[in-house]
Amino acid sequence: KYLQLLLVKKGPLTPFPLTKKQWEDIRLGWKVAKKIADMDIGQVVIVKNLTILAIEGIEGTNQTILRGGEWGGEGTVVVKVARPNQDMRFDIPVVGPETINIMAKVKSRVLALEVGKIFLMDKFKVIQMAKKNKISIIGVEVKDK
Repeated sequence: KYLQLLLVKKGPLTPFPLTKKQWEDIRLGWKVAKKIADMDIGQVVIVKNLTILAIEGIEGTNQTILRGGEWGGEGTVVVKVARPNQDMRFDIPVVGPETINIMAKVKSRVLALEVGKIFLMDKFKVIQMAKKNKISIIGVEVKDK
């Protein structure tokens, strides 16, 4: 309620348009991330060319991105969602500058975040870092069919 301004809004946060292939990877990543989040496994999936490269476990977001980047090389897509019953009072998924550092290290190109469910810490710095490293950040809202 009091920290709404930290939550990711719908749409692009950086000026890099997504390709059709990246959108396909986001849709696949979203579907898988929502399933693993529902099973309380993790909230992040790394995708490239419609191939799931890494699924978050106990290691957390940044280690998952590193692992996915090792397998996929440049151009991976990172999708982060909240659990379906995420208790937003106590446990809010977060992305910050360190996540962008890790993505830059492995040359990930897209960070897709669930709208209204993920905190973006130090937003100005995150966006500047993403621009410098040509990383697209987008707030996504996918309706389940």
